[in-house]
Amino acid sequence: MSKPIEPQILDTVAQAFSSDFVVVPIASILPVKAIETTAKSSHKYRQIAASIREIGLVEPPAVIQDSRDPNSYLLLDGHLRIEVLRDLGRTEVECLVSTDDEAFTYNKRISRLSPVQEQRMIAKAIERNVPKEKIARALDINVRSLSRKVQLLDGICGEAVGLLKDKMCPMAVFDVLRKMNPLRQIEAAELLINANNFSVSYASAILAGTPQAQLVTPQTPKRLKGMTAEAIARMERELSRLQEAISSIQDSYGQDHLHLTVVKGYLQKLISNDRVARYLEQYQPDLFIEFQKIAEMTSTLPSEAA
Repeated sequence: MSKPIEPQILDTVAQAFSSDFVVVPIASILPVKAIETTAKSSHKYRQIAASIREIGLVEPPAVIQDSRDPNSYLLLDGHLRIEVLRDLGRTEVECLVSTDDEAFTYNKRISRLSPVQEQRMIAKAIERNVPKEKIARALDINVRSLSRKVQLLDGICGEAVGLLKDKMCPMAVFDVLRKMNPLRQIEAAELLINANNFSVSYASAILAGTPQAQLVTPQTPKRLKGMTAEAIARMERELSRLQEAISSIQDSYGQDHLHLTVVKGYLQKLISNDRVARYLEQYQPDLFIEFQKIAEMTSTLPSEAA
């Protein structure tokens, strides 16, 4: 049985934000970055403006008190929201007051709303009898587009939805997945995640390489512009081999990553020894340069180290 956390230990944990919202005059909020001239003509800006007009401010801006002027606040997050409020003639706004003045740290922890999460949010609002017209106005879209968002997961199996629930997949990707049977949808979702590529073109390539028997309508032959039946069959075989190769790599990835991490740490310790470093620099300069590169890597993951 685990021991309860002692109160004095809890007291040592610093809060990232103050416990209460603070109403701050917008004129006292100083941005930490300039807004691009094209920002006000963007869809995101119009969507934020529509949301604020329709239902009010959902997410309060994050600020920190200026150490040089106690009456001023530095804006860490929410630049577009503040611009919208200014344009709407608002003079005050409720803010979260941060205890950390590092805007990068704050923004790094933000989780953007994925299409699956947005669909669930809209569906819940409709279940609570919020008029579709009101939701559409808040999202700055028409009712027809709203209906398409509501139907986003129709025909998609639960396992595939679970895999993609926090991924930024375009809506058209789900249209492609809907043409596959449930088992193939799961395989396709895993391929998208493993490649970290959620583009419509990649999803369409997976569909092109999907065997006829794994389609929702297997009796209907696939027709791809500019591709013969032989080329489609060859693509199916190549994609099947690719999936097998990816599975093989995944089986040994964890162990390989551990080995690389240990090697990196060993090399760091090795070249930090002055005598060893001088010897390598004098007699094995090529190896020494490569050891330095490995030791200075910020990650052993290929995509981050590149």
